[in-house]
Amino acid sequence: MRILLTNDDGIHAPGIVSMHRALTDPDAAQGALGEVFAVAPLTGQSATSHGLTFHQPLMTRDASVNSAPGVAVDGRPADCTKLALTNLWPERFGQGSLPDLVISGMNAGANCGINVLYSGTVAAALEAAFLGVPSIAVSLHLDKHRADFDRAARVARAAIDRLIAGGLPGSHECLSINVPATEFLPDNAESDPDLVVCPMNTHALVDRYEPRSSPGGASYYWAAGHGLEFRGTDPGTDVHELFERRVTVTPLRFDLTDQARLAFWRDRVS
Repeated sequence: MRILLTNDDGIHAPGIVSMHRALTDPDAAQGALGEVFAVAPLTGQSATSHGLTFHQPLMTRDASVNSAPGVAVDGRPADCTKLALTNLWPERFGQGSLPDLVISGMNAGANCGINVLYSGTVAAALEAAFLGVPSIAVSLHLDKHRADFDRAARVARAAIDRLIAGGLPGSHECLSINVPATEFLPDNAESDPDLVVCPMNTHALVDRYEPRSSPGGASYYWAAGHGLEFRGTDPGTDVHELFERRVTVTPLRFDLTDQARLAFWRDRVS
């Protein structure tokens, strides 16, 4: 299997390095998952959502991950997926070729609930699904203690192995995995993660902005909200299950049409 690996924290972030290692480790329980080629942002691009670059060039440079060849793109996560599938992958593996799977992550921070709309990690995976390549976004919940990215990546790898044991997702499918904070993972999490498939929580975040003044007297505001504080949490959703310390899996789609309201609005305009 050939895998395109990307993220939104930057190509040298600890999460993508650990994820790359977990996917290619020949000593893993099921061996290496496949050949991995990394194409990721040159710099951190957290919370850039599905933004794209149109009015400036996408500069690239060679950048290895765990001594394996990769490419850093001076752009956003969705740019990386688009450029990789359109140019960089065919240039490396042959015209007309595509990866079997795109994995985006591992993100430093959970992407559960409404955060999937803001997440560059999820956007990179959704872009792949939109372009016809199955994808998986992987994110790690960060708590007060220092995260063990290597362990979290091994847990994510075990989750991925279970998810694809019966075959890869469909060509336009995207799965989002959230791994609990590593200090709460049970001893057997790397071999038998507590996995639950669940919907995303759809309550808004609790937003806070701290008012400040510049030395020149101009007013500005600094975002001070907590990225995982929601106005409500429904039982059985990804937010609830993640805080129950379970590895969550949420199937996502890029079609935002509210199918249930189509008939209502058709009647309204007619």
